[in-house]
Amino acid sequence: MTLPDIQTEHRVKGVDHAAFPTFDPAATVRFYRDTLKFPVVHSICAAGWGPEDHPDFIHFFFDIGNDDRIAFFYYFGMPKPNTERGKGDVYARFGADIPDFFVNSRHLAIHVDSEEDLLEYRRRLDASEWPCEMQVQHETIESIYTHDPNGYMIELTRALRPVTPQEDLDAELTIEALCEVASGPDPSLDKLLTRKAELIVDRAARWEAVTK
Repeated sequence: MTLPDIQTEHRVKGVDHAAFPTFDPAATVRFYRDTLKFPVVHSICAAGWGPEDHPDFIHFFFDIGNDDRIAFFYYFGMPKPNTERGKGDVYARFGADIPDFFVNSRHLAIHVDSEEDLLEYRRRLDASEWPCEMQVQHETIESIYTHDPNGYMIELTRALRPVTPQEDLDAELTIEALCEVASGPDPSLDKLLTRKAELIVDRAARWEAVTK
């Protein structure tokens, strides 16, 4: 039996997540969670991430089955363009002023099983015309990034550890706070975290009352 060549074999395991920006997280949650019944499974609150002009943001994920996810970025302070149906792509609303971080928020993440597999794909990219641009560990995953020949960001990612039920609950509270804060005046990450803390205290009080 001939073993597969590690340098040529196909080692990816399908889509980890496809990611997009959102200007209306409350409507996004109503559509994916409440209408389509895709549960919220993870969220990341990011403050002071990246370059100095990078805004605070929330990155949140819905389970779409088969261990695949669809994810969204909500950037605090970004102006909302015209996104009505039939009005063209959201990117066209910004013209030439669209920031790079917003373009890159729309990307495809492909899953691999191990660090060995991730480093193998980094080796392949670094030996090509499209070398790895960034390798980052964020919370529960490690990812490498590059741009394909069309300018689209591609992410290859591996899980660092399983996501816990406690983190699923944390994501639910984060998204509940986000929907409230983003629908009000001057949304910010500080306001979201304050509201989330209030929700945690309220839930703990209700839990304590039930278990007495």
